[in-house]
Amino acid sequence: MTLGFIEERFPLGVAFGASGGPQWRTEVVTLASGAEMRNARWAGSRRRYDAGSGVRSLADLQEVAGFFERMRGRLIGFRFRDPFDNLSAATGNTVGPLDCRLGTGDGARVEFPLAKSYGAGEGAALRRIEKPVAGSVRVAVGGSELAEGTGFTCDPASGLVVLATAPAPGAAVTAGFRFDVPVRFDTDRLELSLTHFEAGRVPTIPLVEITPDGGEAP
Repeated sequence: MTLGFIEERFPLGVAFGASGGPQWRTEVVTLASGAEMRNARWAGSRRRYDAGSGVRSLADLQEVAGFFERMRGRLIGFRFRDPFDNLSAATGNTVGPLDCRLGTGDGARVEFPLAKSYGAGEGAALRRIEKPVAGSVRVAVGGSELAEGTGFTCDPASGLVVLATAPAPGAAVTAGFRFDVPVRFDTDRLELSLTHFEAGRVPTIPLVEITPDGGEAP
């Protein structure tokens, strides 16, 4: 374990009841004519969640409190399963080796980082995936699926796919996968009370996306 990030997942039962999603930062300036000038301040989106809405019982609360202690509040990053976006396929619940294009072979390159594309063409948003679920990654070259272990390997801590043989020039390298989001708690203090359940109130448990080395994202 390092003090930057550990490969431990936030309690799944609580995560699947969480709320939140992606956030962009855009600077909007209104000109005297009424026209707008818009500028993206971030290169990519950043996700924020509130896991409090996923707490359903005292047992959930105790599990989260114990996890919070192990993460030392905001100090250590960890894996979080986004309940809305956690696999390569655009819809459905099945991972296929043709889901996402990772690159094109040139006869020499063997390393391809996992990525997910939202949309197509010039307007597509590309998201680097650095926390795939171990054993979930499927890879194909030129439409033909490779066997994990012999045809390729994927590091679940970085999302880097390494092929056993360099693809021929022009061959499409594609992949499908499940993944987690690297996050940290966005507070050093949890406000917990048994009255949360007696009064129907939900505790606030804020989480924010980070880079896997512990830095801020994007």
